[in-house]
Amino acid sequence: MAELSAIDTTRAADKIIHDIGAKWMLDKETWEHGKRNGFDNPFAHYFAGRCGVLGDVDADVVYAALGWFAPGLVRAMWEEGVAIAGPAEAARRYALACADWGRAHVPDDPRLCELGERVVNAAEASGLPLFAGWRAHPLPEGGPERLTHVLHVLRELRGGLHLIATTSVGLSPLEAVLAVNPPERAQFLGWQGDLPDCGHLRPRREEAEEITDRLCAAVYERALSPSERAEFAALVEKAGGAVLG
Repeated sequence: MAELSAIDTTRAADKIIHDIGAKWMLDKETWEHGKRNGFDNPFAHYFAGRCGVLGDVDADVVYAALGWFAPGLVRAMWEEGVAIAGPAEAARRYALACADWGRAHVPDDPRLCELGERVVNAAEASGLPLFAGWRAHPLPEGGPERLTHVLHVLRELRGGLHLIATTSVGLSPLEAVLAVNPPERAQFLGWQGDLPDCGHLRPRREEAEEITDRLCAAVYERALSPSERAEFAALVEKAGGAVLG
């Protein structure tokens, strides 16, 4: 039976999980779902929905949990979004959008869902408020809706660990973005004005990626046996092929 180390599991599965999450969150179907639920602005839907699990907090708390995005954009979109539905209801509607998208686009795979849930439950949530919030959110009963939700929670796990890692190597959110991306990426995330050249910080960002991999690998180590890790990575790859093409 094939086996896989925890670090190789991270490198095989995590990018696919990230990309599946990005696909459903940025899909026009998700935006249309938001409009049907009162969110004419898809970005207000995104910020209030994704971050509504944090509760009734100030936008500075949302910025601290998210990273990457400019604080001004976070405040504008968060306040617009929660004015429409309130944090808990916005998160509930966002979870419904995730479920509906998953039902339409993600193959049903109970085994991948089972293994993914074990990884989610094995994670230590300290310092990971978005992950903790989504882990505590009610799961759909089953089917591709439940699997898509679990993949979303796994994405929040790595995202939170990566924010910890970039902070640990001394990078601000803007520096972490610009170290490996063109200015256009930072502008998309709401940063304005003259943006600094952060290319010299690329080694720190690469170090942060290595730290993130190690932190994620520790969760896979606790959650799954070597053969289960190989199975998990293969099933994630299969799901990615179906969803991402």
